[in-house]
This record gives sequence, structure tokens and C-alpha cells, in this order.
Amino acid sequence: MTLEAALTGVNDHLRGALPPEIFEVLEADRRRATGTKFAQVGARIEDFTLPGADGVPVSLGDLVAAGPAVLVFYRGQWCPYCNLTLRTYQQELLPELTARNATLAAISPQKPDGPLPDLEFPVLSDVGSTVARGLGLSYPVSAPVREAMQTLGTDLEQVNGTWELVHPAVVVVDQDRALRFVDVHPDFVTRTEPADILKAL
Repeated sequence: MTLEAALTGVNDHLRGALPPEIFEVLEADRRRATGTKFAQVGARIEDFTLPGADGVPVSLGDLVAAGPAVLVFYRGQWCPYCNLTLRTYQQELLPELTARNATLAAISPQKPDGPLPDLEFPVLSDVGSTVARGLGLSYPVSAPVREAMQTLGTDLEQVNGTWELVHPAVVVVDQDRALRFVDVHPDFVTRTEPADILKAL
């Protein structure tokens, strides 16, 4: 099964599980137009150091020390689409990246004080979305979506420190800190297939 098919299955389940008015708000949000200009292949990303979920800080320099880095920007641990994607990447992508001297890291705006994710690669907290904003990935949550999320029990003010999210994205950074692959998904139900990441490498 492709990642896309699995994510569609999650969305179909939520369609039946959530109140219709809530699901309609979220569906409208995933199909909204965005005029944002995202970072392009060839651009350079500034070095950064972010705290890990385990409390250990990790820099971009650390991630590209032995080869390219695959950076996965995601919305947070509360997002079922993100959790499925990260588990899929661990199972299908991580061994292939290790064989290619490439590293994998996940980055979200979530504060580093939540439960430790059950993942075998760094999970970093970009609180304030500094790194994500530099790539054009950060955006404010609209009032209807904010109300819907609060109804479902997700208060981003507590989880992230701000009502701001990031577009899910995968970027590949080489050892010169240049972007060699950029794939952004304003439709948060979709994600980058592992095969496409390997092809980019």
C-alpha cells in the first residue's frame, strides 16, 4: 500500500468519526489556496540548532556531517496523518537512508515537553517556526479551524505556544546546506512518498 492510500484511509475514517460540521471545516482548510512562495531547490538553508524531544540539541551541521539530510516538517504529534507518515518513513525509508549515509530528522513547531515519540530518528522542536518560516512553510491558523481544533481538544497555544502551523514538507539538504529536493503539501492529508525521497537522493 502506498502512503497516499494509507493516508486516504485515515481521512475516510475521520470522516465517519468526527462531527460533520467539524470535518467540513477541516476539509475546507486542506483545500484552501495558498499564495506562499516556498523555498526552491538550489537555495541554501542557514545552520540551526533545535532541541530534540529527548532534550538533546541537534544542529543542521550534525545532520549533514556524514552525508545529506532528509528533513521532514510536520504539524505535531496530535496530527494522525503526521504520525502515520513518520512511522512509514521509519519503516520504509530509514534503513535505505542509513545505507546511503543520509540522515532523517523530523521537525515540528511543537514544544519539546510532550511525550517522547516512539521513533528511531531525531524529532526536533522548531518552537516559533523559525526554521520553517525561513522556508516559507509557516502560516497562521484561521479562526474556523482554530475553533474546530479547540472543540476536538487540541489547543495549539498550549502545544506550540502559538496558533501557527507548518505545511507538511520534505526537503533534502546536502553537505553544503543547499536544498536539493523540496516537496511541500498545503493539503495536509497528502505527503511525500518514500520512493520519491529515495529518487531525489
